[in-house]
Amino acid sequence: MSERLETLKKARERMTDDRDAFAKVLAAPFDRDKAERARVKFVETQTLIDAIDRAINGEQGRPAA
Repeated sequence: MSERLETLKKARERMTDDRDAFAKVLAAPFDRDKAERARVKFVETQTLIDAIDRAINGEQGRPAA
């Protein structure tokens, strides 16, 4: 596995952990300030995960150097 692909997979794992933390805040008893911030960060993080997934797919489709 290429170093680039390994780096992308590690980044995805870290962002998934962050997203899970925001999901826990959203699932907790409602606190408007915390929920609003967590919702925004959850969406931003999920967007980043989707972008990383596309990059991983692109790397897997590249011919080996």
